[in-house]
Amino acid sequence: MCDFAALWADVVKIFPVLGGVSQATVSAGPVDEKVLENVRQHLTMFGGIDTFAALVDLEIQSSIRKVLVPKFWKHFHGLVPPELQSGFSDQALAIEALPDKNRLFTQFIEAVNELHEAFQNLMQVKPRLIQLIGSEDKPALRTVKLLREDGIENCLRDCLLAQLPPTFSVVVGAFYWVHFKLFTKASHLALTTVDSDVFDELLCVGCNFDVEQCCCEKLTEMVNKTNTMLFEMNLTDRLTGSALTALIKLKIKEHINDTCMGIFDRSHLKQLETWLSDVIMSWLENIFSEWKSKDCLTEDDAPAPVQSFKVKLTYYMYETFAQSVIGQFFSIIIDYPDSIPAIDDLKICMEKIDMRIYLTESLRSSLEARILHPGVNTMDILTGYVAAIKAIRHLDNTGVILEMVTAPIKDYLRKRNDTVRRVVTGLTEEGPTDLSEELAKGEAIKDGKDSGADEFSNWENWEPDPFGIDASVMQYNSSRKMRSADIISMVVDIYGSKELFMTEYRNLMADRLLSQLDFNSEKEIRNLELLKIRFGESLLHSCEVMLKDVTDSKRINAHIHGESNRPENQQFDISSLIVSAQFWPSFNKESLQLPDEIETEFKKYTKAYEAYKGNRTLNWRTVTGRVNIEIEIGDRTMEMVVSPTLAVIIYHFQGKSEWTLEDLSTITKVPQSALRRRLSFWQNHGLISETTPGVFTLLEKESEEKSQFEDMSLTEADEEDLESAMASASDQREEELQVFWSYIVGMLTNLDSMPIDRIHQMLKLFASHSGGVEFTQDELKHFLQRKVREHKLIFSGGVYQLAK
Repeated sequence: MCDFAALWADVVKIFPVLGGVSQATVSAGPVDEKVLENVRQHLTMFGGIDTFAALVDLEIQSSIRKVLVPKFWKHFHGLVPPELQSGFSDQALAIEALPDKNRLFTQFIEAVNELHEAFQNLMQVKPRLIQLIGSEDKPALRTVKLLREDGIENCLRDCLLAQLPPTFSVVVGAFYWVHFKLFTKASHLALTTVDSDVFDELLCVGCNFDVEQCCCEKLTEMVNKTNTMLFEMNLTDRLTGSALTALIKLKIKEHINDTCMGIFDRSHLKQLETWLSDVIMSWLENIFSEWKSKDCLTEDDAPAPVQSFKVKLTYYMYETFAQSVIGQFFSIIIDYPDSIPAIDDLKICMEKIDMRIYLTESLRSSLEARILHPGVNTMDILTGYVAAIKAIRHLDNTGVILEMVTAPIKDYLRKRNDTVRRVVTGLTEEGPTDLSEELAKGEAIKDGKDSGADEFSNWENWEPDPFGIDASVMQYNSSRKMRSADIISMVVDIYGSKELFMTEYRNLMADRLLSQLDFNSEKEIRNLELLKIRFGESLLHSCEVMLKDVTDSKRINAHIHGESNRPENQQFDISSLIVSAQFWPSFNKESLQLPDEIETEFKKYTKAYEAYKGNRTLNWRTVTGRVNIEIEIGDRTMEMVVSPTLAVIIYHFQGKSEWTLEDLSTITKVPQSALRRRLSFWQNHGLISETTPGVFTLLEKESEEKSQFEDMSLTEADEEDLESAMASASDQREEELQVFWSYIVGMLTNLDSMPIDRIHQMLKLFASHSGGVEFTQDELKHFLQRKVREHKLIFSGGVYQLAK
């Protein structure tokens, strides 16, 4: 009869894992051949050898699941602070925030050593089981996982992953964080220049011990041994892959921020590619290459996981670098053209990665935050707009990104009243500006009107519209137009009308001619010729007439002031600017009544002019011009250049030292609100004081309190009252539309009532036949609403009709 107790004792000697939990990780000692033969005979006799193999397989799986894996994870309980377990969604940030990475590093090594020892014991079971059953190819044993290739490794890996705690990636990250410091110690020292005496006092960059007590070699040996154990257990990729990826991404970000942030005058991509290959990939090869050192490895010898990972990391490096450049693109725009290397790097990245949407959204939000708000003056916005055109066009010559990014700038500039005036000022002002330099190139403006014909005639060089372009962008601009348009045409495109810009230029030019009597005619003629090249002669014919008027006026003034033609008993000199009214912009509606003594002098000049020109006379605009005056009051003498209105006001105080606002308004024909504003000029100079509300008195003596304008220069005094003599653009537009009022009255008289779109269509038909003024429906609506407010029209039910 068989002694089952002795038989089971022999079985446990061969397979300690069958002895229970306490024996699950015990190393199996040498086994006597007689004992092995005895167990084989009894198993064969009972016919349970296949069942026994399955039992051993299940027991090994149970010991791995219930003993090895829980014991391994128990090493890390409580090592990761609770705030890091739930406070960070990004593994890399959690790794970086760990307070004691060295402790986790040591604990990880101990846990892997213990797991590897138990794994080695389990690996001895397979050859003994094969020796016991005789062969592993028996059909009945094919379901036994233990007998499969990598059976124990796969079981161990599956159980580890099944019981994986959420913070384990942080633990693995801490281990490889220390490993990376050790690995990059040499390259870090190569980049650091430190005096030898100071170097001895510093901590080692690898292990953080004193240099004399450096233990980097010992730690590196421990790391390599741990990596070898993980490799033998087939855990390197599956167990550490996620943490390694997060750590490497963190190191790539840190390196890009440390070496590339804020530096736009040189390229960085080559240096980043070299760093990725020499540092990151060499480190990964050291991890995945078991016992091999990085010195004996070539790129072809690198493990397959490393080679596939290199492609992903290269992509991530390009993406991270591109995001860094895009985040700084506003500064790159401001630094253009010094920042061209950074733009070239971004262009290379965008060829590999589609970052167009990210770029447009990021740059639009950056521009809106930086310049599209009331705190930035219009000229600075225009400067940023021009710089953005140059930089973005260098990045993307299709014009798609440029159109999408600059659309909010153009929309915002349209809402500012001084945009057109600032653009024209930028084109013509003294000194180098982006717009004046573009104007000086002398190229004709490219408005894209003939782009369609050019595309078909030059079909060999035809280019399709770029992929991904917004339909709203293509509604008004073809991609060819966006590619070919120059900077000035892009600025003009803010309003979409060259005529509007030329009208504003004419207004500005008129202001300069009226306020600067000693203007630079050569500069004006040069600007005019350059603008004619850009915008055509027809739009600038009025400006040529204006310049001719100034030249003719100087000649007439010289003739009248000559000895033979000088008026008799002339009290003061008068120099006139005689304008051809139909070619000049409309003047504002201000009026001014001159004193009799001054008006007499103007009549003398008019007679002299009539004598010189025969059948022509002069219609004076007394409110416009400059007056040189000298004021003597008490012991003070003041000389300044002021407007005629200011001169007339102070002139009236010569004969009467006290005036009420109403009386002075009556005698000067200046509205009281405007008159009070003019009087404040003389109050600021300490010549007039408002003694009681609405009563102004001349101050004979200087006030003890010095006015902030007392030491004002003549130029500042002149600028204090500098206002445009021209009517505003909106007033000029309404005056032009007034031409159509009689036609609107006729249409509504015959048809009783009409909607605005019908009125607009009929007026456009009239304007096209008569060569009149073109206008939009919004402008017509504004004009008609003004007539409603004047009670000349009634608007009801969406139609207009004459007021009864």
